[in-house]
Amino acid sequence: MGYGGAAVRTLHDAPLPPWPARNVEDVASRLAAECQWLIANDVLPAEVITRDRRLAERALRPWRPVFIHGDLQVDHVFRRGQGHRRPRLVRGVPRRRLFDLATLTFGHPDHLNDVIAGYGTDVDRDLNRAWWSMRCLTNVRWLTEVGIYGPPESFPEVAVLGSQM
Repeated sequence: MGYGGAAVRTLHDAPLPPWPARNVEDVASRLAAECQWLIANDVLPAEVITRDRRLAERALRPWRPVFIHGDLQVDHVFRRGQGHRRPRLVRGVPRRRLFDLATLTFGHPDHLNDVIAGYGTDVDRDLNRAWWSMRCLTNVRWLTEVGIYGPPESFPEVAVLGSQM
């Protein structure tokens, strides 16, 4: 995972693409709408949603956009050649760097220290957890509506929301 952190850092140091980044207000609005939907549809207990929303709101602060992957899950990283250990990242959008690190380590908190070590700069672990909550709260509806991933209680996002303290 250290190689993953180094590859992510390389991407984040690249020049920004020409399209605009999301702003804090857009992210806050989406978070509010998704939390309302989760409560209205009784997908998760209201106290879990409220607790994780408070945690996610810690990520709602101005940021300097960087070039990020946008959906940096482990299965969205390709390796060059058999046995080559350096991941190659394939797309990007301008956003906050911790969004990528949180997505890469989502569901794998045991790898967070390795990714941060490979990334090579100070990373706020608590803010990374806030982005885990943000990702979970804003993804459960899509996963539910698509309907091919099973019931919401089987989603890793729901497990992470229940475990965040």
